[in-house]
Amino acid sequence: MSEQYEVLAVRYGTRQASAAEVFLNYHAYHEPDRPLGMDYFFWVARSPARTVVIDTGFSPAGGAARGRTMLMDTVPALAAAGTAPGDVAQVVLTHAHYDHIGGLPVFTTAEVIMTRDEYDFWTGPMGRRGQFTHTTEASELGHLRELREAGRLTLAGRSYRIAPGIELIQVGGHTPGQAIVTVAAAGGPVVLASDAVHYYEELERDRPFSTVANLADMYAAFDRIRELGEGGARVVAGHDPLVAARFGGSGDVIRIGG
Repeated sequence: MSEQYEVLAVRYGTRQASAAEVFLNYHAYHEPDRPLGMDYFFWVARSPARTVVIDTGFSPAGGAARGRTMLMDTVPALAAAGTAPGDVAQVVLTHAHYDHIGGLPVFTTAEVIMTRDEYDFWTGPMGRRGQFTHTTEASELGHLRELREAGRLTLAGRSYRIAPGIELIQVGGHTPGQAIVTVAAAGGPVVLASDAVHYYEELERDRPFSTVANLADMYAAFDRIRELGEGGARVVAGHDPLVAARFGGSGDVIRIGG
């Protein structure tokens, strides 16, 4: 029997956006624009044997540069979830955007895991082109290189077993190596979709997000995640304020499963 985890979504930031900002080519839907809140999360999977953190949030500087509201920096956010950087055995990075790797420096001992395709893209020449680079911070990508040189960064293929009951699956689309993470929890598996699905509306109305590296891969990721949901998994969208309502949570730490 697979190990089972408590899964927490930790809301550390927020912003006010609009549908036209959020969805690719929104004008094609012939609908009026509307306000759309965007929440920022990272996730904690915890069992008696280990604590794994999935993504790390944006840094104060990275969030401020883009007008995002930080509710909690990484260490206080971890404390709100009942853990601390030194308790974390592994940090899984679903992709390398500023709002997913900005808090990484506080984890000084954990193994860090991401897909090889994601690392190679952002540390290569294409990742420095203007339409890509605005979603990252050069210093944070530099930190990934330092972790790689120090032997603390594990580069995964298209699927990778993080620990018993936790698997990383590369789906692409939003970024070249975008990954989702599946976690075994009481009541059935949890799919941490991260930015493969920012909003449930993407799945339910087949609406791609505005930031996309490969549109066909983004649609294929939707299909794969829908299949997981239809198979009984609980899908956690990466930025949707509806996460709390869908899982019956309140406050900034939402219990997804376990």
